[in-house]
Amino acid sequence: MKKRVYFVGIGGIGMSALARYFMHEGCLVAGYDRTRTPLTEQLEAEGAQVHYEESLEAIGEEFRNKEEVLVVYTPAIPADHCELCWFRSEGFEVVKRSEILGHLAAGKYVMAVSGTHGKTSTTTMVAWLNHCLTGGGNAFLGGISRNFNSNLVLGSGNRFAVEADEYDRSFLRLFPDVAVVTATDADHLDIYGTHENLKAAFAQFIRQINAGGSLIIKRGVEVQIDNPAISVYRYAVEAEADFYATNLTLCDDGRYRFDIVCPDRTITDCKLGIIGKVNVENCVAAVAAVWAAGEVDDELLRKALEEFGGVKRRMECYLNTPRTVYIDDYAHHPEELRATITSLREIFSEPRRKLTAIFQPHLYTRTRDFYTEFAEALSLADEVILIPIYPAREEPIEGVSSEMIAELLTVPHRIVSKERLAQEVGASQVDVVVSFGAGNIDQHCNDIASRLAERDERLRAATEE
Repeated sequence: MKKRVYFVGIGGIGMSALARYFMHEGCLVAGYDRTRTPLTEQLEAEGAQVHYEESLEAIGEEFRNKEEVLVVYTPAIPADHCELCWFRSEGFEVVKRSEILGHLAAGKYVMAVSGTHGKTSTTTMVAWLNHCLTGGGNAFLGGISRNFNSNLVLGSGNRFAVEADEYDRSFLRLFPDVAVVTATDADHLDIYGTHENLKAAFAQFIRQINAGGSLIIKRGVEVQIDNPAISVYRYAVEAEADFYATNLTLCDDGRYRFDIVCPDRTITDCKLGIIGKVNVENCVAAVAAVWAAGEVDDELLRKALEEFGGVKRRMECYLNTPRTVYIDDYAHHPEELRATITSLREIFSEPRRKLTAIFQPHLYTRTRDFYTEFAEALSLADEVILIPIYPAREEPIEGVSSEMIAELLTVPHRIVSKERLAQEVGASQVDVVVSFGAGNIDQHCNDIASRLAERDERLRAATEE
């Protein structure tokens, strides 16, 4: 293995996990990313050399010898990126992130979680359950686990939990022993063209499950399953399946207590450490995956579920008082928005509290393809605050903007600039607030929380006078 690794797009959640892995293996690591973030700053603190300007001059001398350097890139980087083009023209070994992930998974017991939404939380649960049930396990995660405080888990044993990303067909580099499919809703149509093409890719992923392996698929998900060498299990919440949660009770702290029905037994009196019925569903999928991987100790499982801390930016609670609640969530697909808003509606139903949704659309193409569905999902809230689209890897598309969503909303709404967001929210008559988006809206969460906390303290003081 080459001992110097250069990452083009090092700040991505998947790329940063690989960067951490190579640093752990003693490699010298450097890379480019467009934006400085807490994640890139943490990578720098851990020893990576990171720069933020697209520049050949910024590539250090240690990374200019093609015999010694491996170059890893993410498909989110434009093909004409000058650094990527230079490495290729100079004959460096240049590979996609997914190729490296596939290489690292070789020879492991691969537990791959796929789906157009829900996969990060589910993968992180699988990693945590592996850790608690076996004392080991490795994982590459699509978010920062609050239990591990990282997106990389290195442990003993052969289990390898990985988020199997459908973007750019990356998950087809994996050959899992246990595969989870959480959803196959239309997404990434800029890559696939049609929903049918997307589902065909999931069908191929299922064909790649190793003989004797298991597919864990959500009840109702429609995708072709034609791998006769595997076992197929369906999962659900409050609906009969091979694995399902039943006897759900909403506790005072917003968490659920429930039983998990498995093919061979019922695991009673489980309580998940994070809020939301959607996370109970993810929990059932994770339990099914570890069940398929081997024996499960019921007591250890109960303890692990209650201690599960979730994933940063997945229904992450910043403020929770009787007067004000602020939650941030990574949701960027209409069905993700719908699931989270529905979960919050149930949690804050008695008495029914006002729900304000803040949304930063992610990608011009996704907004163009799903603006109607975004409006329908967001209209489940009591009011909506939109900010401009986060472009990520894309150039603007004429006529595509947040206004397309705003025009179809059926609840009070307004569009504000990202720079004025915290001030706008802090000065508003809000109750339960949830911010959504996969862009850079998270950079404003602490400011929003601080302003809401100040407002909450004023309300508390006024009540006591």
